[in-house]
Amino acid sequence: MSDIKYLHGFSSEEQDRLIDQAESLASELYQYVNWPPQSHILEVACGVGAQSKLLLDKFKDIKITGIDVSDDQLRVAEKRLHSEIAQSRFFLKKDDAMNMSFKSESFDGAYLCWVLEHLPNPQLALNEVYRVLKGGAKVFINEVQNHTFFLHPYSPATLKYWYEFNDHQWNIGGDPFVGSKMGNYLKAAGFSNIEVKTRSLHYDNREPQKREERITYWTRLLLSGAPALLDIGKIDKATVEEMKLELEALKKDPNSVFYYSFMFAEATK
Repeated sequence: MSDIKYLHGFSSEEQDRLIDQAESLASELYQYVNWPPQSHILEVACGVGAQSKLLLDKFKDIKITGIDVSDDQLRVAEKRLHSEIAQSRFFLKKDDAMNMSFKSESFDGAYLCWVLEHLPNPQLALNEVYRVLKGGAKVFINEVQNHTFFLHPYSPATLKYWYEFNDHQWNIGGDPFVGSKMGNYLKAAGFSNIEVKTRSLHYDNREPQKREERITYWTRLLLSGAPALLDIGKIDKATVEEMKLELEALKKDPNSVFYYSFMFAEATK
């Protein structure tokens, strides 16, 4: 897994973006997440610990073991959650999501968020999650479904950029449309009681402040992929600049619309 290419890179700016992303979406991401008291949870690809900290704050009586393949991300997570580590509520381990080193039936639950989209073989990862969970344990997953992105007014440079963004992710072994496939993957892994839900982010002039905040965040998300896309010639600087102008105009347009749907899944071993 160490040779997996991460579309957004590992800069300090990207690490900050991951933290902001987790905090801004927390109410949507965790609405249906729940584990029994005293559970030991596996978080797959915990990154900088952005989700880990929020989960530990929300569920005061659980502990989490977070795994990631990136030394840089793990170092940031260790620094951010030093108090939780000292309290033995959070543990970090460098490990491969598709070939974990844990013994079978080690955990009481699992959590994955924006992980499968970056893996060359999501099925292997979910097979491993199934293996390391105890009988009756639940897994909760949030994943992308990138074809759902919509903006009004029509923003051609942004949509062109978005196409190249997703095409590049596909070409480097990821899957920007993995959300809709989670039911198949979970069933093949052996899980039961599988539920897959569509979770929508829809902002218009009913909530102008939230709309502006979401477009501002989305601009950061899009630009996080710009260095890689420029480097391989998928886009040019003119497209990036035009996209930035479009997105800035959308924030000020009282009739603008932002829409995106992601997918949420839960299942039981």
